[in-house]
Amino acid sequence: MKLTLSKLMIAGLLCAGIAPIAIAQDTQSSKQDVKDAGSDVKDAAKKTGHATKKTTKKVAHKTAKKTKEGAEKVEDKTQPQ
Repeated sequence: MKLTLSKLMIAGLLCAGIAPIAIAQDTQSSKQDVKDAGSDVKDAAKKTGHATKKTTKKVAHKTAKKTKEGAEKVEDKTQPQ
């Protein structure tokens, strides 16, 4: 009985000694997960910003082109013959 009790106590002490290490590792990994998530959000925001800029530029150029074409049509129609 003494041998079983001493084995149980040793096992309990070992588990108690390992528990803080396991908790510390979890804290580090969750901290890193938060950092990674923040970095991913930053990258996504940059990509969205670049795509928005590109699309806006395209639309502005196309609008200017169509406006110019419309102005030319009006000019052709209003010139005296």
